[in-house]
Amino acid sequence: MKLSEVRKMALSLPETTEAPHFNYSSFRVGGRIFVTVPPEGAHIHVFVDEEQRERALALEPDWIEKLFWGKKAVGLRIALDRAKPTIVEALLAEAWRVKAPKRVLGSIRKRQ
Repeated sequence: MKLSEVRKMALSLPETTEAPHFNYSSFRVGGRIFVTVPPEGAHIHVFVDEEQRERALALEPDWIEKLFWGKKAVGLRIALDRAKPTIVEALLAEAWRVKAPKRVLGSIRKRQ
């Protein structure tokens, strides 16, 4: 996958914005970060809950690894050169859902 594909996927999610986060880029919903992109652009960091994290790690250990903040696992580090777009898209959507404000989630449910 290319970073441009990730950007397109992330920005297609309702009310998502892209903004700097220190020397990283980040994707946010309601001001809350759900994905960061390190400066080298070869990986993304996706902030999902433990259940999603463990499921993804079990399915794709060749290109997904735990992302740590100190000693705490906070998400997934995804190697874009080996990533499967359908799985990345699902992980982005889940990370977005966890961070999205209730008013945004409510407006989505009303449309469905």
